[in-house]
Amino acid sequence: MRISRTNSARLAIAVCLIGAGIPALGQDSPESLLPPGFNDPATPRPRPTSPGGLTLNPATLGRPAAAPTPAPTPLPGATPAAVDGEVVDPVVAAVLADAQAAAAVRAAEAYARALSAHRSLDTVGVAGPQQGALAPDAFRGVDGIYVEELMRRLNAPIASRWLSMALRKTLVSRLDTPARVNGADFAAERAWLLVRMGESVSGRAVAQSVDPENYTPKLYNALMQAGLATGDPGAFCPVADKAAAVARERGWVVAKSICAALAGQPATQLLAANEKAGAARGIDMLLAKKVAGMGARGRQAVTIEWDSVEQLTAWRIGMALASGTDIPDTLIATVNPRVQAWRALSPMVDVRARIAPADYAAARGVLSNAAMVDLYGALDNDDDQASAELGIARDLRTAYSAGTRAERMTALTGLWDEPKTADGRYARLILTARAAARLPLDTEGADVDRLVKAMLSAGLDRSALRWSGKADKGGDAWAMLALADLDLGARYTMGDVNGYSGKDDSDGLKRRMLFAGLAGLGRLSREDISSGAESLGVRIGAENSWTQAIDRAARNNQPGLVVLLAATGMQTTQWRGVPPEVLYRTISAMRAVGLGGQARMIAAEAIARL
Repeated sequence: MRISRTNSARLAIAVCLIGAGIPALGQDSPESLLPPGFNDPATPRPRPTSPGGLTLNPATLGRPAAAPTPAPTPLPGATPAAVDGEVVDPVVAAVLADAQAAAAVRAAEAYARALSAHRSLDTVGVAGPQQGALAPDAFRGVDGIYVEELMRRLNAPIASRWLSMALRKTLVSRLDTPARVNGADFAAERAWLLVRMGESVSGRAVAQSVDPENYTPKLYNALMQAGLATGDPGAFCPVADKAAAVARERGWVVAKSICAALAGQPATQLLAANEKAGAARGIDMLLAKKVAGMGARGRQAVTIEWDSVEQLTAWRIGMALASGTDIPDTLIATVNPRVQAWRALSPMVDVRARIAPADYAAARGVLSNAAMVDLYGALDNDDDQASAELGIARDLRTAYSAGTRAERMTALTGLWDEPKTADGRYARLILTARAAARLPLDTEGADVDRLVKAMLSAGLDRSALRWSGKADKGGDAWAMLALADLDLGARYTMGDVNGYSGKDDSDGLKRRMLFAGLAGLGRLSREDISSGAESLGVRIGAENSWTQAIDRAARNNQPGLVVLLAATGMQTTQWRGVPPEVLYRTISAMRAVGLGGQARMIAAEAIARL
């Protein structure tokens, strides 16, 4: 179903009023309403050239450094789990629904919070193990100050889609609060990291997992950011009065007036007083008035003109999302790319306008295969029969089931060949993952390499492994299937590694990544690991504070810390910025703490995206 602008406005009123019973997120600075790094140019960060560039000194983070330790070995019973498909976290479920379903989810959340008043700060989060999240003791024995500092320093997004999804699962989990930190502050750091990753919906949910009476200044700030990232001013309302008095942030002063309007009170005079006091002026106040005008007693029509605006802020984006106001692409291009993920998740943005942002979001794990298919499915009923997006939707339908085997393969090839950017190409693999899985093995002219890439992009490992007999020995599909294999006893040799001739591997990086992945998964002998490290120049034995920290976390069976440190090691936007040594340590540590399924997918992703 296409979401019209009229329906979007109606939904906004419903969502905001429902949200009046839900907690909200805050900002970092009372002066700018601009998160740190929010206006960073949209350019890739320089990549590290060696593991030495990823040093992390635990001694400076509230934890003493330990002596060098060998690479971790799997704990008893810690076997690689099957993946066979992305698991969508409950907090992201609203992304997969249309406008009415999203409103229903919000209503259910509000009702659940009403029933769970006075929640303890000893354990805070959204999802439990029964929903696929980590166990509450995932940070067992870890210093909370150390964990918070790691989250605060992490520069998102990271290179790996699958590691990003593992990090999201960690951050939304219902976790025991580590020692030496407040539970509300712990939730705030998690929520703010999720927002920086583009995971606006998850960030809001984590912030709202704390009761309003337990909020701290840090959590007010985090709630403001998540509320703006989701375009949900209703999230501010349960704490707006107290936040305006405690946080002393001008955004909360205006939010208090907006909440009064959404509750049906006349807020014209309140906003006028805010403007006179300098809380907001110009475009900031006009956007606030437009959102306030969506309340039950809203009377004022507000027209937004962007011509004089040179810079976007979190406030401007959040208010625009909430009111269904289009933002010029020229302005969107000036801010951090994470904003694209926020837009892709927003039901207030027109479906067609979410297509380009969806590619960015999918490539970074924010949107799943199911979410991407649903997005294009909504376009399929669009009135504009000539749109390019609708053509993609039709090809997608053909690829899934509407054509012969040859027609389906042709449709897949066309969908894969069309994008011009790396994000776009990988997003198309994610979009077509289940269409690839439905293709019969005897399809003539099947592009096995890209079929396997597509299936593994969405975690369809069992479906991909069906194609093992069709994969050319030493090709990309063979390498990815060797890494994704569910067989714990699978073993390979350096002869297999040296026989790999991956596509576009002129500098041998893909071969080194294959070696690192197989070594980390325990699929090479010790002798082959030693000889391969020397012959390929992969310094898997190198020691620094990061390797020591992640090895220690694996040895102590601290899966939450392992995932967080792994993400710290992959702080680059491109896979070419990830040294093979980092991949090896990441895979080894994740396998040791029982996250073998995600480890296999990360290793296969390295081949798919280089």
